[in-house]
Amino acid sequence: MPPSVQSLDHLVLTVRDLEATLGFYTDVLGMAASQFTPADGSTRFALQFGAQKINLHLAGQEFEPKAQYPAPGTADLCFLSDTPLQTWQVHLTAQGIAIEEGPVPRTGATGPILSIYLRDPDGNLLEISNRA
Repeated sequence: MPPSVQSLDHLVLTVRDLEATLGFYTDVLGMAASQFTPADGSTRFALQFGAQKINLHLAGQEFEPKAQYPAPGTADLCFLSDTPLQTWQVHLTAQGIAIEEGPVPRTGATGPILSIYLRDPDGNLLEISNRA
């Protein structure tokens, strides 16, 4: 039997505008922005939520190693939330964020979910979901 992984620790988003991304994910999605210094001494930024983290790389200034084709707007991410989607819809509308689709039933990693779709400042597709 081969070795196996247990969970996702972090992922990386390549972004055009670091401040716009930090503002969107903190103000709109309620994540916490953080700054950290890895072993190479550089200053990096991340978004934290639950036990996960999204590291941010500025387009054209990505940290090595990096994805083979890093580019803003290439991600499609699904976030689970205990907040009812109706509450999210009111919040997003108040923030001036368009909901592209939903609520619609989907299948998540562990079973049925109900989802709405929106985009971040780079055009990444974001799905906010409640377990059904």
